[in-house]
Amino acid sequence: MDNPTPRTWPVSVKGVVVDHEGRVLLLRNERREWELPGGRLELGEEPAECVVREIAEETMWDAKTGPLLDTWVYQPIPGRHVLIVTYGVHPLDTRTAPVLSHEHKEIGLFGRAEIPALFMPDGYKRSIETWFDHPARA
Repeated sequence: MDNPTPRTWPVSVKGVVVDHEGRVLLLRNERREWELPGGRLELGEEPAECVVREIAEETMWDAKTGPLLDTWVYQPIPGRHVLIVTYGVHPLDTRTAPVLSHEHKEIGLFGRAEIPALFMPDGYKRSIETWFDHPARA
């Protein structure tokens, strides 16, 4: 009898970053979806460290990790699964505009009322709503 290889999925740690005007920081990817800043967890890295590093790399914003908001499995393309981990994130200074990195096609700041109409996975929308309502955000 063969021993089946267990399925493993990459882990992507994302951050819900809300600026001083109450707008969520989002990035548009190559699939034309809006997504939260963040990325792949590296070997030996803590998830809270990963999200801060990725936000700095993708937007040039310094941040501090807040509470864990959600985890969910996403299938960006058929047959590929990614474990998404989202944190609420406190930006350290949002007076300067975020800078678009080479990893994404577009960057934007969106008010809470704009989020439902955006093309993005429901898990991201759920995490955004959770952070807006979270007492630790204030």
